Parts: sequence; C-alpha cells; structure tokens
Amino acid sequence: MKSSGFLCGIVLCLELLYLVPAEPQPEPLQCSLIAGASALPVLQRTGDVKLGGLFSLHDMVLEADLSFTSKPVFNLRTYRWMQTMLFAIDEINRNDHLLPNITLGYKIYDSCSASFHALRASMELMGGVEEGWERSCRGMVPVVIGDGSSTLSVAVARFLGVFHVPQVSYFSSSSSLSNKAEFPSFLRTIPSDMFQVNALVQLIQHFGWTWVGVVVGDDTYLLEGAQIFSEEVQKVSVCMALHEIIPRNHTAGAMASIVARIRSSGSRVVLVFALEHDTVALFDEVLQQGLIGVQWLTSEAWTTAFVLSTPSRFLPILQGSLGFAIRRLVHLPGLQEFLLHLNPLNPDTPKDPFLPIFWEEVFGCSLQGAQGGSVPGFKPLCTGSEKLENVRNIFSDVSQLRVTYNVYKAVYAVAHALQAIKNCEKGRGTFPLQNCPDTDSLQPWQLLQYLKHVEFFNLYGDEIKFDKNGDPAAVYDLLNWQLGANGQVEFVTVGTYDESLGTKKLHIQEEDIIWNRNQTTIPVSVCSNSCPPGTRKAHRPHFPVCCFDCVVCTAGEISNQTDATECVRCLPEFWSNEGRTACNHKEVDFLSYGDIMGITLLTVALLGSLCTATVILIFACHCATPIVRANNSELSFLLLFSLALCFLCSLTFIGRPSEWSCMLRHTAFGITFVLCISCVLGKTLVVLMAFRATLPGTNSIKWFRPPQQRAIITLCTLAQVVICSVWLAVAPPTPRRLTTHESDLAILVCDEGSALCFSLVLGYIGLLASLCLLLAFLARKLPDNFNEARLITCSMLIFCAVWVAFVPAYISSPGKYSTATEVFAILASSYGLLACLFLPKCYIILLRPEKNTRTHLMAKSMYNIA
Repeated sequence: MKSSGFLCGIVLCLELLYLVPAEPQPEPLQCSLIAGASALPVLQRTGDVKLGGLFSLHDMVLEADLSFTSKPVFNLRTYRWMQTMLFAIDEINRNDHLLPNITLGYKIYDSCSASFHALRASMELMGGVEEGWERSCRGMVPVVIGDGSSTLSVAVARFLGVFHVPQVSYFSSSSSLSNKAEFPSFLRTIPSDMFQVNALVQLIQHFGWTWVGVVVGDDTYLLEGAQIFSEEVQKVSVCMALHEIIPRNHTAGAMASIVARIRSSGSRVVLVFALEHDTVALFDEVLQQGLIGVQWLTSEAWTTAFVLSTPSRFLPILQGSLGFAIRRLVHLPGLQEFLLHLNPLNPDTPKDPFLPIFWEEVFGCSLQGAQGGSVPGFKPLCTGSEKLENVRNIFSDVSQLRVTYNVYKAVYAVAHALQAIKNCEKGRGTFPLQNCPDTDSLQPWQLLQYLKHVEFFNLYGDEIKFDKNGDPAAVYDLLNWQLGANGQVEFVTVGTYDESLGTKKLHIQEEDIIWNRNQTTIPVSVCSNSCPPGTRKAHRPHFPVCCFDCVVCTAGEISNQTDATECVRCLPEFWSNEGRTACNHKEVDFLSYGDIMGITLLTVALLGSLCTATVILIFACHCATPIVRANNSELSFLLLFSLALCFLCSLTFIGRPSEWSCMLRHTAFGITFVLCISCVLGKTLVVLMAFRATLPGTNSIKWFRPPQQRAIITLCTLAQVVICSVWLAVAPPTPRRLTTHESDLAILVCDEGSALCFSLVLGYIGLLASLCLLLAFLARKLPDNFNEARLITCSMLIFCAVWVAFVPAYISSPGKYSTATEVFAILASSYGLLACLFLPKCYIILLRPEKNTRTHLMAKSMYNIA
C-alpha cells in the first residue's frame, strides 16, 4: 500500500504518545517494534481477508496508572458475543456459495471497557507487528467489528475514520454516532438511541403517563440519550417528575438520595437509562429502602440483563418491568453447540488467550500448568472433567439472541460486501471509470463504499442494510418481565416497534402485560388526575404543565372530552346539561297557563269578564230605570260588551305562541279596545251635545242621535280594522325565540313583525283615549246627577296613565315578562273603565234605589239651568 509508511508513522506516533517510552529508532524512515512489554493479548487466525474485532471482555478497569489495581471482572456475555463472531466466520468459510475460494480470518482484542485500551487495540489492528514477520508495519485489517460501548466506539471511530477504515458496531447505540461528518466510516447493526427514544415516547404516550421520572448513568452518551428523551417526551405534554444521575462511584449517600427523590416525586413510572452495573447499584438501594409500587421502564442496555434477572432478590421490584430490546433471533442453529464445545484442555481448541480466564471464571478453578493458565491463587486446580453443558450461565444461554444476533449480522454484512467486490465486473464498478477493487490488495475505503450499499436478506428472513447515517432499520421487541412457572424471570414479548411502518409504529398486546406487583391494570402516573368531561384544566402556578386543577365549566359551556384545556360555549339555542358534558336544546319558556304568573293573569281576566257579565245582567234587569236610560242604554250595553271582549282578548296572550295566536292577540286587542274607547267617546259626545241642546237657538242634538252614534263607533272601529288588516298583510306578528348566552331558557314570544303597524295600533288607541279625555274634561262641570263626564274623565285618566306607563315597561321587560306587562295593561285599563263608568251606577241601582228616579236625576240639572 502506498500509504503504509504514512500510516505506520501515525500509528507509532500515537503509541509513543500513549504507551511507555520507547528506545530511539535506529532507522528513522523504517517502521520498527517499540521496546517494552506493549503487546496486547490477541485472538487471531490467518485468512485471505482478516476481520478486526473489539470486545470489552473485562469490566471495571482503573485507568490511573494503566494497570489492574483492582481485579477486573470477566464479562461472560461479551465473551459469547466474541465467540459468535468466530462462529459466523467459521460458518461463512464453510459456505460454498458465499465467498468461495476466500477464507476469512480474524484478529480480536479485548478493549477492557476503557477508551485507552480500545484505542490501543485499534492501533494494533491498524499496523501491529505479527510474530514471525519481518520488522515492518504489516497486518492492517480492512474492517473492524466493534466495539460494544458507545464511549469506546466514539474513540475508536475517530481514529479509524482518519484512515477510512470501516467500523461495524453491534451494540453502540449513541445517536451522535449517526453524524457522518464526524464519524464517516462508522456503521452499526443496532438502531440509534434516537429510535429507542421515539419508541419510549410512544410507549409513554400510549398508556397515558404524564408524570415520568428518569434515572440515568453518569456516562456522556447515556446522558445524551436521556436528554433527548426528556426533550422529546415534553413535546407530547409529558412532564419530568425527576431527572437523577447515578454517580460512577455509587456512594451510599448519593444512591439513597436518588431513591428518596423517586419516592417523594410521586411518579409511578420511572425510566432507568443506565448500564447494568449502575442499575444493580440503584436497585440494591431500592430494595434496602423498601420502595415498591414503581413501574420501571428499562432502556435497551439492560432490558435483558442477566445480572438483574437471575438473582431472585430483584424480582419483588422488577417483576412487571417494561422496556424495548433489539429484535431477537429465536434460534441460531449450531451456535450453542459451538459455544459448549470450548475447552482449554482440548488440544483441538484454537489458541485463545481469553479462554483460560473464561474457564476459571465459570468453574472457579485454576488452570495451573495448562495452556495459557493464569497465576494460581486460592482456587483449586481444574480437574479436566469440567463441562459447559453442566453449567447454566449467561454465556450458554442462547434464549435471548439480540446483541449476539447483531454480531452475527455484522460479520455477514462484511461478507456480503466482500462478495459484491468479488462479483464486480470490470467496467461496471462503483468507482471512477467504473473500476472494480482488487481483492488481492483491498483498501479499507473501498470496502467501506461497498458496506454502505450492502443490502440482502439472511437465512432468517431479516433484511440487512444501512441508511445514509450507517444505521439499520429500527425494529424493537417490547419485553415484559414476568415470573415463570420455574420461579425465574421470563422476557415475554408483548409488542413491537418498527420505525418503517409509518404512523402506526408501535403495536402492543395489552392483555399480555403483567404490571408491577403482579397487577393486570395499567398503572396511573400523573401529577394531577385527569379532568373528566364537564371540566377543564387550570394550570397551577409555578408547577409543570402536567400539574393542574380541574375547574367545572361555567353554565352554558361544556367539555365533552377528558383533560379538556378549554370549555366550549354552546350555541345560542342550546344550553349545557347539569354535568356540563353536552349541549341540549334550551327549555322553551313562555307565558303559560301552568306557571303562577299565567294562572294569576288568567284568574284576573276571567274575574273581569265575570264582573262585566254581572254588570250586563244588572243593567238588563233594570233597563227601564232612569239611570240606565239616562245616557243611551244601547251605548252602555255595547261598551260592556267591548269590555268583556277586552278581558277575554287578554287570554290570547297566555299560552304557547303560534302563528294564529300571535296574529289574533294583537289584532283582537287593537280592535276591541278601539271599540271600547269609541263607545266611551260616543257617550261623551252625547253628554256634551245634550246640554248644548238645552241652550236657546241650539239644534245640534239632531246630529248625535243613536244612528249617528252607531256611525261614529263604526267608523272609528273600521279605521283600526284597516290598520290591523294592513299589518297582517305586510308583516304579521310571528312566534320568535329569544336566546342569550347567559340564560338556560329560550323565551318564545310573539314578534310584532312591523314595529310601525304596532305603533299605529297603539297610537290610534291613544288618540281616541286622549280625545275622550279632552271632551270629558270640558264636560266636567255639567250637572252631576245627569251626566257621566267626571266618571269618563276619571276612567280616561286611569286608561292613559296605564298605557303611558306600559311603553317603557314593555320595552325594558325581558322575554315573557313583556307579554305579561301587555296583559297587565289590558286588564288594568279594562278594570279602570269598568269600575269608573259602571260601579257608581250599580251602586245606585242596587244600594240607593231612591236615587234611581227621574226627579232625582233632573233636579240638579234643572236647578243649574235656572
């Protein structure tokens, strides 16, 4: 390679920077070994194309002095992942259809869960010196599978990106790794945390949780994921009850404080966005404080964690936990046999520097004197009869092939990219001039281009491809921690999340979920309980938006949904029901015969009609007496008849308004009152003319005899009939509903139709009444015993006073009260006429018959004339 000298120079410079001091190089332009014990344990196998691998086989390594000052923990789960890479490579090498005549090799290092070790191992992969080779920089791998941790992958990706060496991670989910400007050669077979965040947000939204807590491990990329979650979840009106960070040193005081804040927050749903060792520390404290009743949501990093699901001590608090995990492969044929076949004492087992450590960890024995054996301690020597088939641990457990499957897919993605390069036809390549890569001198950047465009379906029906950010299709299983019949935790799939399904990405089988404390009902986690229909949410000052009070909608407004932010005002013709949940038609109100006001007016009207009928009966029985005959008894009877009609016409104003009743009430009122006033006018004119006729030389009485009186009454009444006819023809009164937003009643009244015609009817009645009042006033000093002038004057004063007061009262009275005002005016004026004109006569007829003589009636008149 042309760039090998430059590359080796960078590698050596980086090693000089990070490792122990090296001896001076004898030949500055030639790569050479660095002095000192800098070689790292490596598991390798030769092949035509060698794949690099990075796996964090050891956890909890202190970096202060670059040495193991505390004993590291060997990770059995990660060792299974590494063995899966070997299994996939072995499977591909035995496949006659995939990469025939090409043997894949590998070169695998332990990154020790530390950025320094991961970077150091990646340097070895870029140009370390292999045993038996001449002293030059050789052995650069064209692709690296790993690492698992996002923190380690970021460090490695920055380094590999300089040389455009493709890196395919199986467990690094940080969303920042999707940034191709910063990590151009990074790809992965695990979805980005951004998709996991979207899935968690939709899960929380699905179950209606609005008061959620987050506990996150103190890791840059975990904090980044938790921050993205907090931002996204608040966009769907979910509030953060707490946001706590688990310290790296897991101090007792800090852990106790976190659990105390979870308890005091009131949140029943808490998402733990952390790694396995952080969650163990957290739940140890939860157990110690006895915190129960919390529905724990798991992040993908520990959803199927063996260290939490296997010890029975965590079951009381973690049973029912819910979380997303990457898609599981149910069965990978041959994998378990491959794993169980491992044995460091078997001469057929390939040389593996990590196998003795694994063996001693699993069986608790020492391989002193065995192949690659460790320093003997207090452990007994291994007998050689140990078998992995007899041990149940996370290494041999292939029931949850999730990250393991990702490793498998990563290896096959590289193999298919190499197959595409091998099958490239000259002149049809993807590079300038359509050239094809040379498989004998394959450059990493060439493999990177083919990896980006790899797309195939594996034997298990899953499509393997990368998007423009190097991410795979995001598909998750929703897992529920349930207690199995054997007393062990079972991860039951209760739903799926598929980013490619459009709007409906989350599917959940709620009936299959067992919640915390073995409950079957969905837990409620809210700052404030939902506001039922009929109420609205009122935000509490200085609290998150999820904390609110429920305020009952005011009358005339409704809310027909839960957690309504506003109440909706009903339309004018509708009114809210008692529960403020629906708008019903307003109850129609009118002056009816059933309410107290209607009954009262009806009684008064009928009483007035009865009184009028009684007067008619009295006058009929005494029609021959002087007081009845004194002033045209025919006019008296006609006046009494019209008064009876006036009392009865008021009944048309009571009851449900209809088109006919509206037209009848106003026209009957106008005509009957004009008839009544016309009769009074006729009697007044007769009185005046009778006394003028007694004066010498006056003969005007001939013009006011009964025929002329009837003509006057007929003409006056006919004029009102014409006005009413025009009114009915042009704009007749019609029923109308009066509705307002402030009232729960719709008032049914008669609309006048034409205000002008209504004014003319009232004005004409007022004109006749005023004329009667004027004439009666002029005749007030005529002999009392003979004429009715003073009685007419009094009756007209009452009539005019009532109707003058009626106008403002009618205008200002709302709804049916305006109708009642009009009825009251009709009855009051009718009673005034009846009482003033006929009560004195009835008094004389019934109680003072001695005054009902011609002599008495003529006495004062003759005296006055003399």
